Amino acid sequence: MPFRLWSLMLMCLLMALAQSGPPLRALAEKRNFQIGAAVEPSLLLQEPEYARILAQEFNLVVAENVMKWGALQTSRGQYNFALADLLMDFAQKNRMAVRGHTLVWHQQLPRWMYGSFSPAEMEAILREHIQTVVGRYRGRIAYWDVVNEAVGDDAKLRPTPFEVLPDYLEKAFRLAREADPQAKLFYNDYGAEGLGPKSDAIYALLKGLKERGVPLDGVGFQVHVDLGFSPGAVRMAENLERFARLGLEIHITEMDVRLSGPGSRAERLEKQAQVYREVMRVCLGQPRCKAFTLWGFTDAHSWRSASEPLIFDADYKPKPAYLALQQALQRP
Repeated sequence: MPFRLWSLMLMCLLMALAQSGPPLRALAEKRNFQIGAAVEPSLLLQEPEYARILAQEFNLVVAENVMKWGALQTSRGQYNFALADLLMDFAQKNRMAVRGHTLVWHQQLPRWMYGSFSPAEMEAILREHIQTVVGRYRGRIAYWDVVNEAVGDDAKLRPTPFEVLPDYLEKAFRLAREADPQAKLFYNDYGAEGLGPKSDAIYALLKGLKERGVPLDGVGFQVHVDLGFSPGAVRMAENLERFARLGLEIHITEMDVRLSGPGSRAERLEKQAQVYREVMRVCLGQPRCKAFTLWGFTDAHSWRSASEPLIFDADYKPKPAYLALQQALQRP
C-alpha cells in the first residue's frame, strides 16, 4: 500500500476516534483546568455549527477583536458594547469563563487616540475607558489582559500613544483592580514562550511591577508558532518556571500552529499535532499554568486561515491536533 494512502487511512481512523471521545472541555474540567478559544461573536448568530462546537469543546472564551479599544470606543466617550455583550451572554448561557482582551495595546486604537494629549489628559482618558469597560463587566469577567504586547521584538518598550503618561503600565493595572477587584489581571505577549532576550525583558518588567506592589496576577504566553517550534529547544518549561516563581498564574493565551513547510499534508498535520501536544504537556506540567487558549478553533475563521493553524478544519472536522490535545488532557 502506498505510504500516502496508508497515512490517509490512519488519519481517518484517528479522526473517528477523536469524534467518539470526550470533548476537550469535559477532560479539562476533570483537571480543574480551562481550555478556551478566541471568538468572533457575529458568527454565533451566523453559523450554528460554530456556536455548537464552541460550547461543546471549550469552557473559556476570549473576544478576538470586539473588546479592543478601537472596537468599543471609535469616538471619544461613545461606546458600542453590542457584540461584546453578545459574547458575554453566550458565555453565561453555556457556563463559560471569559477573558477580557485587551485594555492597553499599541494597535487597533481609534484615530482620536493619536491626538496630542498631556500626561494628565491621557491619564483621564485611560481612567475613563477602564472604569467604563471593566466596570460594565465587573464580576463577570474572570481574567483581563490589561496590557498586551508592550515589549517589542527588540526587547524594548514599544512606542504607543499611552507613553505620554510615563507610568501608564502601572496605572492601567491599578485602575483595572479598582474597577473589578475580583478579576485576575494579566500581562500578555507573543514570542516569549522560551528563554531569550524578549522573555528576559518581559520577566524584568513584570518583576519590577510586582516589587512595586502593582496588582499583577498573571502572564499570558500567546504561542503563535509554526511546525518548527519545539518547547524543549527553547526551554519553555524552564521559562514558565521562572515566571511562576514570581507568584504569577500562567496561561497559554492565543495558540495556533501554521501548517506550512516541507513534507506531505499527512506529515505536516502530524507535526502540527505534535507541537500542540508538547505545548499542552508543558503547561500541564507547570502547577501554575491554569489555562490553554487557542486563537480561534476552526481554520474557516482564523486570522491565518491560509496556513490552517487550528484544531478543526474549515468544515469543522477535528484534525490530528484535536486528538493530540485530547490525549494530552487524558494523561495522568
